Amino acid sequence: MISVDFKRLLDANTSLLFSSKEEKNKWWRSISRKAAFQPLLNEIRNEGVRLLTEQDPELPYSLFKIFSETGFRLEYERVYFEKRRRLNTFAIMVLADSKNLDYLTALENSIWSICNEYSWCLPAHLQNSPETSTQASYSLKEAFFPEYSIDLFAAETAFSLAEILKLTEDYLNPLICKRIREEVFKRILYPFKENQFGWEKQTHNWAAVCAGSIGSAAMYLIEDAGELAIILERVLPSMDSYLKGFNEDGVCLEGYGYWQYGFGYYVYFADLLKKRTEGRVNLFDSEKVHQIALFQQRSFLNRNLVVNFSDAQPTASVFLGLSHYLSKIYKDFEVPEQDLRAKYTEDHCSRWAPAIRNLLWFDETELPTPWKSETFYSEESAWFISRHQSESGYFSFSAKGGHNDEPHNHNDLGHFILQGHKEVFLKDLGAGLYTKDYFNDKRYTYLGNGSQGHSVPIINNQFQKEGPNHFSRIYNASLEEEVDTFELDIANAYEVDSLQKLSRKFTWVKRNQPQLILEDIYTFTEQPDSIIERFIIPSLSITKDGKGVILEGQHRLRILYDKSKLMLAVRILEFENHFGKTENNMALDFIVNDPEMNCSVKLVFQFE
Repeated sequence: MISVDFKRLLDANTSLLFSSKEEKNKWWRSISRKAAFQPLLNEIRNEGVRLLTEQDPELPYSLFKIFSETGFRLEYERVYFEKRRRLNTFAIMVLADSKNLDYLTALENSIWSICNEYSWCLPAHLQNSPETSTQASYSLKEAFFPEYSIDLFAAETAFSLAEILKLTEDYLNPLICKRIREEVFKRILYPFKENQFGWEKQTHNWAAVCAGSIGSAAMYLIEDAGELAIILERVLPSMDSYLKGFNEDGVCLEGYGYWQYGFGYYVYFADLLKKRTEGRVNLFDSEKVHQIALFQQRSFLNRNLVVNFSDAQPTASVFLGLSHYLSKIYKDFEVPEQDLRAKYTEDHCSRWAPAIRNLLWFDETELPTPWKSETFYSEESAWFISRHQSESGYFSFSAKGGHNDEPHNHNDLGHFILQGHKEVFLKDLGAGLYTKDYFNDKRYTYLGNGSQGHSVPIINNQFQKEGPNHFSRIYNASLEEEVDTFELDIANAYEVDSLQKLSRKFTWVKRNQPQLILEDIYTFTEQPDSIIERFIIPSLSITKDGKGVILEGQHRLRILYDKSKLMLAVRILEFENHFGKTENNMALDFIVNDPEMNCSVKLVFQFE
């Protein structure tokens, strides 16, 4: 744990983003003339023009109560995040086009509206909270001070308003500036000083986002060095807790999107803290943090396709500002290609911190490189990722072991992804629609979370079970120039008493047209009732021939199997994705005929 005497380090009021109003205005004028910045600025301008024509949205009680009554989140959150989109857009447009008073008026209205919100937290995060409790007593004999919860988005809102205040206070009405300070202190800084929050010791994105946002807001708004030290000394242990959620390999078990989110806020805070302490507190000076930074370049399969285990999306765009910043800290950090850049409107949560830094940290002189052919294997996290480029195209394979109690866990030991020619054939469904039941004891009834929605066996009609006691054991991992091998035992994932061993071996043959050989070897103490080898694929054309089955989208993948041992059944699977849209996917169920106590199944996936 980092121990810092902040009172000694915070005497100087060091600038954080710009040293002066003149430097700030000069920078904004300079980027307005640079060609490389025009696509970034035009996206924001276009959004600003659109938003000026629309009324300021509000969050009435009829939206607030939907989650408690139905468990659904989208109705409230769409409006909540649209309000943050307006805040971000109008703030940037005030900086980029300060002569347009319509943007200033719109920014002040957005700030005023957000300061009037009943809570900055999402209703989904307010269960059993002071805001939703109806048990209260009131008296004229003592002052009444409302209690406030702090979740991800309340903390982010404080960070956003504090930073926007410092960037635009020479334009804002002083009453607007007062309201920002008042609400951030009342809702965030004072409650954080006085109370303990469960996320402070969490080992996932909540610790970094909440604590990092609070620490950042404090550095902007707290003028007294002693008071600021109190906040920062509370923040640092949470950042340590966040790092404890990673193994030394830097793999983000929550998935790439949560790396971008949680680690992003770690970086935003660490950057401000480094500046505020004039470099004397450097949270980047750690080999573990270095490895976490490299997770981005390891987690992409091809172009925008990512390894989307857990609650992650199958495709992703990158924050180029964050990438350019990290490339200056770590020499082996690979700068992604610019056409993988996240567009301004892509973040459905409309987060200010990455949005502004995609401008502030963008460096047009950085030389991007495509994702290169390589194999990454971690024994600690039990992730295996291999990218292979040949004359025929770009191919990739990834598989995982681990345990079934990981952050944003899916029951997916032995699951894998197979991609070729920019097309995913064997897929991970990724994150489903977040609802109340998605995060309670009904979680694994959801297709995307339980093993029924993953490319793993179904044994005696049973799926894998959740919990830390259901884990895999790695037998072998071999990384060679022409062939990679990854073998693990996943028997412990199932609560099938007679199952003694289930060895799943992947052999990735890196030819011009690669092939993946999958071998499952079962050992039982008594004859099993049934074994189904399930594989999850997108909605593709399926053709059977004498050798096996052909999957055809824009390209073809042939699956070779012994038809005397296996019978194929194809099932349509409806999946409600993270954005509430229904996808049609398929399950290829290879049913083992008359399974024995000792039996093996072999399938070959051959690109054509």
